[in-house]
Amino acid sequence: MDIAKRVYDHQWKIDPIVRSLIDTDFYKLLMAQSVFRNRPDVDVTFQLINRADNVPLARLIDEGELREQLDHVRSLRLSRGESTWLRGNMFYGKRAMFSPEFMEWFEGLRLPPYHLERKGDQYELTFEGKWPEVMMWEIPALAIMMELRSRAVLKGMGRFELQVLYARGLTRLWEKIERLRQIDDLRLADFGTRRRHGFLWQDLCVQAMIEGLAEKFTGTSNCLIAMRREVEAIGTNAHELPMVYAALAETDDELAQAPYKVLENWQKEHDGNLLIILPDTFGTEEFLRRAPDWLRHWTGMRIDSGDPAEGAEIAIRWWKEVGEDPREKLLIFSDGLDVDKIEELSRQFRGRVKVGFGWGTLLTNDFRGLVPGDALAPFSLVCKAVAANGRPTVKLSDNPNKAMGPRDEIERYKRVFGVGEKKPIEVLV
Repeated sequence: MDIAKRVYDHQWKIDPIVRSLIDTDFYKLLMAQSVFRNRPDVDVTFQLINRADNVPLARLIDEGELREQLDHVRSLRLSRGESTWLRGNMFYGKRAMFSPEFMEWFEGLRLPPYHLERKGDQYELTFEGKWPEVMMWEIPALAIMMELRSRAVLKGMGRFELQVLYARGLTRLWEKIERLRQIDDLRLADFGTRRRHGFLWQDLCVQAMIEGLAEKFTGTSNCLIAMRREVEAIGTNAHELPMVYAALAETDDELAQAPYKVLENWQKEHDGNLLIILPDTFGTEEFLRRAPDWLRHWTGMRIDSGDPAEGAEIAIRWWKEVGEDPREKLLIFSDGLDVDKIEELSRQFRGRVKVGFGWGTLLTNDFRGLVPGDALAPFSLVCKAVAANGRPTVKLSDNPNKAMGPRDEIERYKRVFGVGEKKPIEVLV
């Protein structure tokens, strides 16, 4: 595929930004099934949050184009082939991962309405409704905003300029792959859907890793690409679950138990490599200090905020304290990774624990320094649950720069979970 020509010739019917309801991350489907089974009647609000004030999305992106793309997503339905793949494919060694009841619901799903309003140089984009439906907006909303920003920057470029840009981007990608394949025992997956440069580019990145990394490449979080390229769909769970469960708690005691209730429900459905703890929503050390004994038997842990090496040391120390051998456990790093950090963490933890990497934005959206003014540099854009049944959600994180929620609720959560001061770390993506 000549990606430069395709970008130059963009046509609506050929290149909608989101092509399918499964052009989303695998963990969204796993979490949606859990929510569908356990908390289907919860009303939630999701909101787009641009952490980079220097990226004026409302000046870059035409509101009419944005609405067209959002409306297109609302017109999508699961195709027969996609339904067959989800119902019959083997995921994580298990066939029929998704129940007939969930699949019937998903096959009939139409994403709920959105609210869009311009506020200065930014857009206010929110989604409200029942949790299983609204949560499915997160990934499409992010992918649309990121690709419309990319298209806005590329709009004035000629064909040869685009050819050179993508040649440089592909060269950069391949140079990264050449370094990565030198790492012994590498386990690396694509986690780059939400903040990708565009669908076509993410698909190209996956194809490059299939060829360049062979068995070291374990799969992609993107379900549509996994289906088309016949690779593993990768993903477990995210901060959304404990944030909403916590917001629903009636007392401080219920609040303190909310993160564990999430995982208690999760292990009723899953085993093996789907039993991955994400401990940092309300502080990793604080989570592990109170963790119930049954969590020590889980397969591994994902490190997604704070200093990754420090988080890994905390996990290894905890496993030793509870009588588990860290060498039999899996650590997945997934926060702001690029090749230097992947190489460093691989060296540091080789032989001490099994290591995996979820490589995101700097895989699928690294055009830093390749256009004037660095106008394609990646930035931090998220779409989070901000309320549940009318109550605000909170995220403390191991990095205070990723914290969210009303100040009084943040202080209450810190008190309940025993969270002290944590070191802020710059959020790149």
